[in-house]
Amino acid sequence: MADSNAERPLRKISTAFKELAATVSSPSPEVSVAQFSHACSLVSPLFGCLGIAFKFAQMDYVAKVEDLAKASSSVSTLVVMMERDIEANCVRKAGSHTRNLLRVKRGLDMVKALFEEIIASEGNNSLKDPASKSYDQVFRPHHGWVIQKAVALGMCALPTRSQLLTVLNEEEAEAKIHMQSYVNASAPVIAYLDNLFLSRQLGIDW
Repeated sequence: MADSNAERPLRKISTAFKELAATVSSPSPEVSVAQFSHACSLVSPLFGCLGIAFKFAQMDYVAKVEDLAKASSSVSTLVVMMERDIEANCVRKAGSHTRNLLRVKRGLDMVKALFEEIIASEGNNSLKDPASKSYDQVFRPHHGWVIQKAVALGMCALPTRSQLLTVLNEEEAEAKIHMQSYVNASAPVIAYLDNLFLSRQLGIDW
């Protein structure tokens, strides 16, 4: 049974991404780096809940979100941030805010795919298939053999569906609602981010 007094990360994520979705869906969207990085920071604990299989993804994602959060003190919007990197000719350089933004976007996409698979596999207490399918869809094409092998081994140590819900402090029905809410809200956010890259001929597969 969920503890009403404990943290409920799924609800915070759902709320934050609904707000982001409303922003990117406005006629002239201006997404602040601060709002975006805060919403993304709420997603960070989910990678930790998945155990060693996603340890690398967790460390990478958290570091990139922290970089964007620090950048928010001197950069107003995601567009301004990208334009500065383009002017400085450092978009693809390690550590650039734009490069980190792409990695964070990939993390959001991974969680979206995972939630879709978990919802579709209702009744199955194992997370191996949902996690494997979402990893193959989003992260695998960008990971080298060593990381792929480590993830494959880690899949054997994934929590069960019920264990994940316990950590997230949610009942099955409520968790499904909030996961679907994130899936719906993150779609326009991810599409907005893709467009930021593609409209500037930066590509999204690097």
